[in-house]
Amino acid sequence: MKHAPACKANILVIKLGAFGDLVLAFDAFHAIRTHHRDARITLLTRKPYAPWARQMPWFDDVWEDPAPRWWQWAHILRWRRQLRAGRFSRVYDLQGNDRTAFYFRLIGRPKPEWSGPVRGCSHPRPDFRGSPLPAHERLLRQLEAAGVPRAGRAPLHWLTGPVDHLDLPPRYVVLVPGCSPHRPQKRWPAENYAALARRLLETGLDVLLVGTAADRDATQRIRRDQPRVRDLTGQTDFGQLAEVARRALAVVGNDTGPVHLTAAVGAPTLVLYCRDSDPQRMLPHGPTVAWLQRPHLRDLTADEVWAWLRNHWIGPARLHRPHQQPAPCLPPDRPAL
Repeated sequence: MKHAPACKANILVIKLGAFGDLVLAFDAFHAIRTHHRDARITLLTRKPYAPWARQMPWFDDVWEDPAPRWWQWAHILRWRRQLRAGRFSRVYDLQGNDRTAFYFRLIGRPKPEWSGPVRGCSHPRPDFRGSPLPAHERLLRQLEAAGVPRAGRAPLHWLTGPVDHLDLPPRYVVLVPGCSPHRPQKRWPAENYAALARRLLETGLDVLLVGTAADRDATQRIRRDQPRVRDLTGQTDFGQLAEVARRALAVVGNDTGPVHLTAAVGAPTLVLYCRDSDPQRMLPHGPTVAWLQRPHLRDLTADEVWAWLRNHWIGPARLHRPHQQPAPCLPPDRPAL
């Protein structure tokens, strides 16, 4: 439900992405909207996420970040005019990088109240350097420092989509074998996913693969090894992925954006990390999340992952109650191993 344009203040929220970062900001978005009930709130985000952000209930408008280059003076001046025309009374910079610091300088004077890490802003973000706090917790503490109290878990009833055409099986596990193409070390090998899929299928469960076009190499390799696996690569938008996850017995995936979404909507989500990731800081935020980590993901065997799933989420007793959501087996901030 969108809020009426008549308002007492104009608020700008900056969260550019990536996808997982936006999901981790849901509770912060909810806190801002709850605190500024009568304000007109605009989100600034990257172009690929803007259509999805327009479905979120916390914003009245969504701007696409033009990301002007330093030599594109005409673009910079146009963007400066747009920022100033927004007449924002307060800005919540939840991105906190060099680009948003440039926007703080670009907006000129008089400056709005600004919450973020940039020097000279009215509400400096707390110094989290060296802190093991999870990303979603750091955002909430930044808002608290700006006078915005927590508002609890963000409602996600809006995050859904039609899935009847997918003819989902009654009992299935979702595998997320992809991740950013420029971070191949964060991918558990496709042959390991295939071996895990074989064990799941032998148990009588169905296995669904999800991902984007960039993940087709991995999903096709798994399918070649295990033809009974259902490949939904490229067939689900964000809302449909959320609905598929809600109905799953479990989700297993790499450190990638979609696993943040599956965790957020309550699916039991097991994340596989290499040494380049910090699960303490970037663990997906959800009621039932655990993780396994190895210095090199190739050293994590399918037998280990299968044993963990069998012992915690999909053992024999659980398989007879496919529609009951498992209770968390671990506090969200504790590792599985």
